[in-house]
Amino acid sequence: MSDLPRKAVTRTAKLAALPLGIAGRATWGFGKRIVGESADLVGRELQQRTAEQLFKVLGELKGGAMKFGQALSVFESALPEEVAGPYRAALTKLQEAAPPMPTRTVHAVLEERLGEGWQELFLEFEDKPAAAASIGQVHRGVWHDGREVAVKVQYPGAGEALLSDLNQLSRFSRLLGPLIPGMDIKPLIAELKDRVSEELDYGLEAQAQQAHAEEFTDDPDVVVPQVVHQSDQVLVTEWMDGIPLSEIISDGTQKQRDRAGQLLARFLFSGPARTGLLHADPHPGNFRLLPGGPEGEDDWRLGVLDFGTVDRLSGGLPATIGESLRMTLDGEAEAVYELLCAEGFVRETIELDPDAVMDYLLPIIEPAQVEEFTFTRGWMRSQAARVADPRSPAYQLGKQLNLPPSYLLIHRVTLSTIGVLCQLGATVRLREELEEWLPGFVPEDPADGEEAVAEA
Repeated sequence: MSDLPRKAVTRTAKLAALPLGIAGRATWGFGKRIVGESADLVGRELQQRTAEQLFKVLGELKGGAMKFGQALSVFESALPEEVAGPYRAALTKLQEAAPPMPTRTVHAVLEERLGEGWQELFLEFEDKPAAAASIGQVHRGVWHDGREVAVKVQYPGAGEALLSDLNQLSRFSRLLGPLIPGMDIKPLIAELKDRVSEELDYGLEAQAQQAHAEEFTDDPDVVVPQVVHQSDQVLVTEWMDGIPLSEIISDGTQKQRDRAGQLLARFLFSGPARTGLLHADPHPGNFRLLPGGPEGEDDWRLGVLDFGTVDRLSGGLPATIGESLRMTLDGEAEAVYELLCAEGFVRETIELDPDAVMDYLLPIIEPAQVEEFTFTRGWMRSQAARVADPRSPAYQLGKQLNLPPSYLLIHRVTLSTIGVLCQLGATVRLREELEEWLPGFVPEDPADGEEAVAEA
């Protein structure tokens, strides 16, 4: 058996302690306000204490609790610095580290899924895991043909643990809301639950990874490892070295930060256009910087891992996104409003002022207004505060907008990527990537349509 704490009583007790602790601290905060301490000061202390307990519990669990922690970690840029600072290391640890399975459990899974002679498939196999995540851990090995490989082994009972954790977390999602201003936690948990079955299916993951590996073969900027072998609960891919993006965030040079940020934006927008798939788990643990980019060993390429969660977009990203973004930049308030209504972002029962919608959107798309933009934690916090302050017009308008289900994952991936760019502090030519890869952002030349008709 693995050390994954699967027993319902054990896991529920750990998770149930969170809302009880939060409620206790809320009472403590109320008491401090009675004796005259400032509400802002008490709020910060309450948030910090809540974050401390949340990160501690999530760090002890795999399954859905850790998956939720990973999803939450990319938004740490939105937290006030006095909260984010002390726990940035804990959040980063959630992205790549977890207590390993016992060796006997790993061997038992490999024997069950690869056969009794599984050792003969490898020239070398390291029992000590190289990395661990929410539903499995990775071992380094050498395949029988001499290739260095990563062997991803799923935790026994991972599916049960994922669903149990996420069901429990969803019961008190409202209490976690203050940790990430402006982020509605409940839909995030609901979406994670929807993706559980896909992420547990290593066959789907292998297909998505191989599609990317083939498309990005010999690409000067992006590297995706080839799939070597796949079976239930075991996925073998080519090994990839490199510097984890979490290390670039903590210790990288500005050149590395800028290059990583540019390539991350490029992959976000080019991936769906080139493969029909959107990599939907953009936390730093899934990316590496590799030497040997277009300008030689001193340049860098982006290595991409973990295709367990993808959004299948046969036509690439919806052209509506590019069209509405372009029209917003051009100040076409009425046209933007009509498009948002047509796509379901504004419910039929609600009528909003198009100019107010424009005022709401413009600060968010600031990075696309300029040739290059420096993403910072301060900018991210200002955006989060703007949409989370009940006194602000942006908060009131944001409550009235709707996010259609087909856009939910795209929205989360975009926000998560922006969060990582802010952690990097990267200066990125975002508009360049939008013009190259985002459908609808550059208006079609009527002459192109005439030429297509003539050719037909």
